Amino acid sequence: MSCYDCCFSLNIWYQLITMKGVIIILAAYFLYYCKCATRTFYVESNVLNDRPIIGVLSQEQSFYLHSKYPKENYTSYIASSYVKDIESAGARVVPILIGKDRGYYEELMKKINGVFLPGGATFFNQSNGFADAGQHIYEIAKELNHNGDYFPIFGTCLGFELLIILASGRGEIENRIRCYSHSNLPLNFTQDYRSSKMFKETPIDIINILKTKDVTVNAHQFCIVDENLKSHNLTNDWRVTAHSNDDYKVEFIASIEHRRYPFYGVQFHPEKSAFEWKLSKKYPHSYEAVKANRYFMDFFVQECRKSQHSFASAAEENRYLIYNYEPRFTGVLGSAYHQCYFFEPKGTVSYKN
Repeated sequence: MSCYDCCFSLNIWYQLITMKGVIIILAAYFLYYCKCATRTFYVESNVLNDRPIIGVLSQEQSFYLHSKYPKENYTSYIASSYVKDIESAGARVVPILIGKDRGYYEELMKKINGVFLPGGATFFNQSNGFADAGQHIYEIAKELNHNGDYFPIFGTCLGFELLIILASGRGEIENRIRCYSHSNLPLNFTQDYRSSKMFKETPIDIINILKTKDVTVNAHQFCIVDENLKSHNLTNDWRVTAHSNDDYKVEFIASIEHRRYPFYGVQFHPEKSAFEWKLSKKYPHSYEAVKANRYFMDFFVQECRKSQHSFASAAEENRYLIYNYEPRFTGVLGSAYHQCYFFEPKGTVSYKN
């Protein structure tokens, strides 16, 4: 073999070895990242918390219900329909009391996996009430999320309005308008609603019901409109996903979400179709209405599963849960709520005599 042939053969072998090396490196690279991808998916699928506990904020006792329980002198309440709605979606409930200092809310929010702000009929300018407690919760939740600690909030009706007013700075003039809606309505989705967090994975049959049927229960005297967001420079932080029209054709925001934080709000009442039964209210109880409204709490509870907060022990958990309180049959007393939980003071009245 000539020197040239020898050099040529060596060169061929070098190229083959080099190519083989590249193939081995590429194969190793591929296998590594495939394993990483599998491992990442596995980890993500197991970081979900299958025992979520959600805090529901109480609010000032209504004048009507106070008149029905004058001796007990309860200071706050939660309608049972909100509790049932959350429980039906696979979570448990801890009542959050109003009138506490910030430390109370900070400590409790380290243990629970999200907060639900319910609807109701209280004012936002009462000291140590629903709005003050909501402000503590909103500010603490923003701080948690900003630090990478996933913590969702969901507001319904009054709770939704409070979210936007808190985001607006809670000025002396509230950033909402008068709005009269006591009807069951469809949702008018925005053009890009399918790219939102709340609706990107909603089944098409649910979307069709919400679009075409009068299934969202509205019962509000105030609302948030697009101008409220624009006037307080909120459009960069909050994204509107649907509108509805009130009894006088005023277009109000029906659903919204924060662009960065897992904060969500709806102006309507998803819980009423399944859990409130006052005949005069004419809530929609059809299969389609219940099915479509079920989606919202299922979505929120799934968001709360992403939080890893927990109580120190089962014993501590048990001390906080709503099961420590008995719901009262308030519907029979004429209340719009079928059942309610009442808080502080309690156990001070005896009916033995």
